[in-house]
Amino acid sequence: MQASRARLFKEYKEVQREKVADPDIQLACDDSNIFKWTALIKGPSETPYEGGVFQLAFSVPEQYPLQPPQVRFLTKIFHPNVHFKTGEICLDILKNAWSPAWTLQSVCRAIIALMAHPEPDSPLNCDSGNLLRSGDLRGYQSMARMYTRLAAMPKKG
Repeated sequence: MQASRARLFKEYKEVQREKVADPDIQLACDDSNIFKWTALIKGPSETPYEGGVFQLAFSVPEQYPLQPPQVRFLTKIFHPNVHFKTGEICLDILKNAWSPAWTLQSVCRAIIALMAHPEPDSPLNCDSGNLLRSGDLRGYQSMARMYTRLAAMPKKG
């Protein structure tokens, strides 16, 4: 557990330094628990998520970095690899392809990449996956844009 704390403190310091370097990701550690983090990520440009800001919750195990963090979307998102109700994310690096070389910041980058390049063959959201698999890109994009506007964009007025 001491090693994981040291690693997380190191990542915390790097995040403080990189705040300006990576404007698409804002990572923050819970003030009272180094194993709980949140992130705000910007929806990638030229995707239905563009203009949205999505909140992620990280629960870091005591065996970190040997085990991956649990990450989920707190913001509702219409995406084939994200469970609509729980926010669970289907991403290989959060499961069997994890490596201790990954950091919380690089996990955020991988999630942004997944947002831009969904994998409809391993869906957690079957409705979204089915739209993409059947070739209905327009239907998928309009649903994803609608939920981005409803859940991930600041309300006007």
